[in-house]
Amino acid sequence: MSSFWERLLGRRNQTGSGSVAKQRLQLVLVTDRSELPPETIQRMKDEIIAVISKYVPIAHDKVEINLEQRQRDNWLVADIPLLRATPHNAPVEPTAESSAADDA
Repeated sequence: MSSFWERLLGRRNQTGSGSVAKQRLQLVLVTDRSELPPETIQRMKDEIIAVISKYVPIAHDKVEINLEQRQRDNWLVADIPLLRATPHNAPVEPTAESSAADDA
């Protein structure tokens, strides 16, 4: 009986193939409307993760960066779980020498 009410109220668990297909279609539409090729979007995601990783330790396997459409605007949405800093996973602070090398 509860599944009837969940379906009626739209609270159904959306993990089925229809939901996955809808998410993929939304991604294709947003990508198309943003006029960015998929390769550029992937490079952008990789660079965002690399930059954030320089400053804080993150859970790389749980990072989600997506393009979404909200009303008439495209949004880049990032869910990046931060890890607790320990001596083993603490990010390396850039030194003045490495910053100068990056600028060259």
